[in-house]
Amino acid sequence: MTETTNSTKRRLILASASPRRRELLAGLGYSFDVIPSGVDEPESLPNGMRPTEFAEWLSMLKAQDVARQSSDAIVIGADTIVALDGKLYGKAADADDARTILHNLMHNHHDVITGITIMDSASGRFERAHATTKVVMRPMPDAVLEEYLAGDLWHGKAGAYGIQDHGDDFVERIEGSFSNVVGLPVELLTAMLDRWGLQRSIHR
Repeated sequence: MTETTNSTKRRLILASASPRRRELLAGLGYSFDVIPSGVDEPESLPNGMRPTEFAEWLSMLKAQDVARQSSDAIVIGADTIVALDGKLYGKAADADDARTILHNLMHNHHDVITGITIMDSASGRFERAHATTKVVMRPMPDAVLEEYLAGDLWHGKAGAYGIQDHGDDFVERIEGSFSNVVGLPVELLTAMLDRWGLQRSIHR
């Protein structure tokens, strides 16, 4: 059986190459296309910008980039960052960088922030918001850390780790959305898409 909620039938585009975001959005029951954004992500905060503002701004840049390439579509831009004491920890450049990032995060609480922008490519209308999850990491034995680094799972992930990969090894507890740490806060995104009247089909 197919259940359809609301009547707006617009092309929906996810402006991200992340397989994790794609899986999370598909799990919500939306039909969508994927067009990755070509926006280069800055590695540090612009002067005077808070991490939450930075995450929203990056998501907006990604949505705008793809909206310019697409006519009459609703575009979802998303960007996830890890912040600790005002410093950003993005995707590691190599295994040594990943090791340094994880050593810093392991001894401190940090915030995982995902900015979300929904944009109408036809009208330019947009809405943006963010979700923050506080993460407490557990200290990790060197042997476990080195095994993780050798497996290359740190590649392409903000903060050099994925809670969906080795969450029990890395994370002692979280406060907030689990899916946000994976890369897409489904609770926030669902509320936003509902406000926009997007059609959702659920197959049973």
